[in-house]
Amino acid sequence: MSLNSSSPAAVIVLAAGAGTRMKSSLPKVLHSIGGRSLVGHALDAAVSLKPEHLVAVVRHERERVVEHLLAHNADLVIADQDEIPGTGRAVEQGLEAIGSVTGTVVVTYGDVPLLTPETLNALVTEHQNAGNAVTVLSADVPDATGYGRIVRDDSGLVTQIVEHKDALKIAEETGDSTLVDITEINSGIYAFDGKILSQSLAQVTTENVQGEKYLTDVLELAREAGGRVAAYVTDDLMEVEGVNDRVQLATLGAELNRRVTQRWMRSGVTIIDPSTTWIDVDVELAQDVTIKPNTQLHGTTTIATGATIGPDTTLHDVQVGENATVRRTEATQAKIGPNANVGPFTYIRPGTVLGEHGKIGAFYETKNVNIGRGAKLSHLGYAGDADIGENTNIGCGNITANYDGVNKHRTTIGAEVRTGSNTVFTAPVEIGDGAYTAAGAVVRKNVPPGALTMNAVDQRIIEDWVLERRAGSAAAEAAQKARDKS
Repeated sequence: MSLNSSSPAAVIVLAAGAGTRMKSSLPKVLHSIGGRSLVGHALDAAVSLKPEHLVAVVRHERERVVEHLLAHNADLVIADQDEIPGTGRAVEQGLEAIGSVTGTVVVTYGDVPLLTPETLNALVTEHQNAGNAVTVLSADVPDATGYGRIVRDDSGLVTQIVEHKDALKIAEETGDSTLVDITEINSGIYAFDGKILSQSLAQVTTENVQGEKYLTDVLELAREAGGRVAAYVTDDLMEVEGVNDRVQLATLGAELNRRVTQRWMRSGVTIIDPSTTWIDVDVELAQDVTIKPNTQLHGTTTIATGATIGPDTTLHDVQVGENATVRRTEATQAKIGPNANVGPFTYIRPGTVLGEHGKIGAFYETKNVNIGRGAKLSHLGYAGDADIGENTNIGCGNITANYDGVNKHRTTIGAEVRTGSNTVFTAPVEIGDGAYTAAGAVVRKNVPPGALTMNAVDQRIIEDWVLERRAGSAAAEAAQKARDKS
């Protein structure tokens, strides 16, 4: 057997179902695991085969689903399923959208997110090398309850697929449990000879209990026409598991995450507690990254060599540089430079850029701010719409007052600046290099380089104010006791 198959003529992804068991206003195929929609996972696996045509068949919430599909893959062909129900009709309309095809046609589903390119390629390779008319992707399971059974003849070829309820009925009527005892099940994923598929679908009717046009009927028609019908068995049941409700969504999501974390650990990443670590499929991690418990890495987050992330940290689309430390932090669409230090209890909003050796410390919030190399925002403050120069130290409780009620304004703080506790920068304002601010300063005017700015007011003490104005309070009682002792 060759290691790789020829590219199929088409891959058809069925994504027309309503998914009523999800009990959701969101179409089933748009629910996500691992940071990607179910149908997004399916499309990416299909694309790996490099088909001549990639088709998605839609119906339920058509406009919403199509918008998502084309955003994921602009070259996708959209086919609409009409009023005739059934997978056979869906595939037929998928074929009609691209015209007649010769060669292999693969049929898969938009709710089977763990199916890998490797398994799809193996299915197509088996199909083409054996010269099959139809090749079914099957799996062996300990308990086949609810699944269609693969029935083979003495030579190992597939003779039919018997649904679970039909196997039970036959066993009840005949006393023969052979079909019920079969553990090889149908995944519903196939490779077809395109010409045979088109000819057979034209003969499939809706004359059955459900009134549907069944894709499985093609197998019998292909056999009757002398075609070879076989099955390729995957040893990984989870790859062919579909999502029908939110329990299955969570189960497959957890399994996908287990596989993702395992892959990264085998690539040289230390994950202290994989059971509490969630990593999306598009995240990139370098060797010798350390991930501590209760960490979630989402979107296109990238972590460079030697960085330590967590515990209790969530990053969305964040770039973290080499040897940086990020702990107990929520960050989105930000850049954290090499050897930088973030956290604990830090909120980093979009547009934040922290330079090399920089620091954003405890109980700090940042947004749309450039923080220079070696600059430190250590604790209890807010920096928004600002530029902060190299090696500047921002004191405790500082904020940039960037919003005037209508517009946002920018604060520029130079290099080697030292700001006192509880300084407020009323934007727009500029602080020159090497300048200082005194504690409690409210900066409304630009500060020249090397200057000190303060708001000096003599301290005023009003004796007995609490005793007179807060008589009867706990503070007044404490003050009176202190006075009596003196």
